[in-house]
Amino acid sequence: MDVVITILAAAVRSGTPILYATLGEIITEKSGILNLGLEGLMLMGALTGFSVSQLSGSPWLGIACAFIVGAGISLIHAFLSITLRANQVVSGLALTIFGTGASSFFGQRFVGTTIPGLGRVPVPGLSDIPILGRVLFNHDLLVYISYGLVAFLYWFLVSTRTGLNLRAVGDTPRAADAMGLSVSRYRYIAVLVGGGIVAVGGAYLSVAYTRMWTELMTAGRGWIAVALVIFAIWHPARAAMGAYLFGGVVAFQLRLQAAGTSIPVPLLMMLPYLLTIAVLVFITIRQGKGILFGAPGSLGQPYFREEG
Repeated sequence: MDVVITILAAAVRSGTPILYATLGEIITEKSGILNLGLEGLMLMGALTGFSVSQLSGSPWLGIACAFIVGAGISLIHAFLSITLRANQVVSGLALTIFGTGASSFFGQRFVGTTIPGLGRVPVPGLSDIPILGRVLFNHDLLVYISYGLVAFLYWFLVSTRTGLNLRAVGDTPRAADAMGLSVSRYRYIAVLVGGGIVAVGGAYLSVAYTRMWTELMTAGRGWIAVALVIFAIWHPARAAMGAYLFGGVVAFQLRLQAAGTSIPVPLLMMLPYLLTIAVLVFITIRQGKGILFGAPGSLGQPYFREEG
């Protein structure tokens, strides 16, 4: 039982960076903008969070700066996609390439160094609950913040006027424009906020999860988050379940490696990505049966008022 609890707790920690990235992308895509630059944003967030934390001694300052850097880089994508109406797929891929190269170049001096980072803060009372307490309430503060972010985002999209307006902009921008909503403003804000949250997911890796910097440390988590948005049907609660599922696979393969299994290590490292492929196949099959998914109606499509 202790082994199972340990793996489940590790799944929460391992899934947290993917959860942040997925939630950030949900916000972005709900406005109708597709951002495939998650991998680059996470890498830049990881580098910023680690470097600022090391230089300032404050992990929270590092996380805040990671959010700002993620939003700043996303501004480029927003300008290209919204103002210039460039191809959103190409723009997002350019962000990934930029973030991968820039993080490797500027992070050379930090390779192999460590920081104190964020420590665990057990929740008084809740952490003493049998099984559930050790799995959910014996982590660092960023994990708890992710719980709140899931609940807040669901409430925001379902119960607030601003959230409903954001969904309207993503589904039918022409109708939203006719209602007097600024499509460009909503999309700009969604892309910037979403990109900042994605970068926080990267910062979690270097500031709380590993507390060190290594090149390409996201290891494809950004791409997993892109697939997870579709798997979650753009629903924050389903995003959390999916992120912890992927985190559990990562934790399980690490546990097998530590136990000295005879299964080749490269094969174990493939497990999270094999699961990603399986999820996409499952989604495609269900979609073929007519299951209605919550994709924004204008996702990936630029909007220009003067067009008919």
